[in-house]
Amino acid sequence: MRHPVVMGNWKLNGSKEMVTNLLTGLDAALAGVEGVDVAVAPPVMYLDLAQRLISQGKSKIILGAQNVDVNASGAYTGDISPEMLKDVGASHIIIGHSERREYHHESDEFVAQKFAFLKEHGLTPVLCIGESEAQNEAGETVAVCARQLDAVIKTQGVEALNGAIIAYEPIWAIGTGKAATAQQAQEIHAAIRAHIASFSADVAKNVVIQYGGSVKAGNAAELFAMPDIDGALVGGAALDAEGFAAIAKAAAEAKQ
Repeated sequence: MRHPVVMGNWKLNGSKEMVTNLLTGLDAALAGVEGVDVAVAPPVMYLDLAQRLISQGKSKIILGAQNVDVNASGAYTGDISPEMLKDVGASHIIIGHSERREYHHESDEFVAQKFAFLKEHGLTPVLCIGESEAQNEAGETVAVCARQLDAVIKTQGVEALNGAIIAYEPIWAIGTGKAATAQQAQEIHAAIRAHIASFSADVAKNVVIQYGGSVKAGNAAELFAMPDIDGALVGGAALDAEGFAAIAKAAAEAKQ
C-alpha cells in the first residue's frame, strides 16, 4: 500500500519567530499520529533553523525545500544546489510548482532537468503538475498533466518516478475560493495514474500522487478517502499548526 505524504509549502512567508512557533506547535499537534509522512518546505533562509528545531527531541517532521537549481556550483547568483539542500538536511524538494512555471517561466523540460538532478543526488522530487482554469474549461486537464509528466518519462524513463512524489495542483483552485470536489479530484488522479500505467503498471501502482487544490481540515477526510489520492501538498493551511496537523491526521486515518 502507498504511504500517504502531507507536505506544507510555506511559500514566501515566515520569520525566525514564525518558524520556531509553527514547528514547535506542529510537532506537539502531531503527537501520536502514525501512518503518514509530514513534511514542510520553508523559505530557503530558514532551512537551517527549521532543521535545528526538527532535530531537537524526537520530531517526525521531514524537512523539504521549495526549489533547486540544475547546477552543482559556480557563478549562479541566488541559486541553490542539491548538495546545499542535503547539507542542511532537506530531502523532499518541490519542483514545477505552478508559481515557478508562471512567474519564472520554467518549462516542462527545465523542470525535468531539475527532477533528474535531484534523483542523481539522492533527493526526493515533489513534481507539481496541473492545469490552468482556461485549460480546465477546455477539457485539457489530462493532456496537460500527461505532457508535464512525459517531460520526465521520455527523458529519464518511467522508472525515474519510483521514489518520487507527484503533486497534482489544479491551478484554478489555488487561493481562488474555488475547489474541485473529492470525486473530481479522484477522477484526475486516476487518469494520471492510468497515464503512468501506460508505461509501467508497477510504477503507477506505487507512485504517491498528492492533491494540491486548496486542501483544508474541512475537506481533507473526503479527499483522502479517494483511492488514488495519497496525501496533499498544502499551501496556506500549512501556516496553522493545528489545521495542518488535522489534515495529516485525516490522511493517516483514511489510509489505515
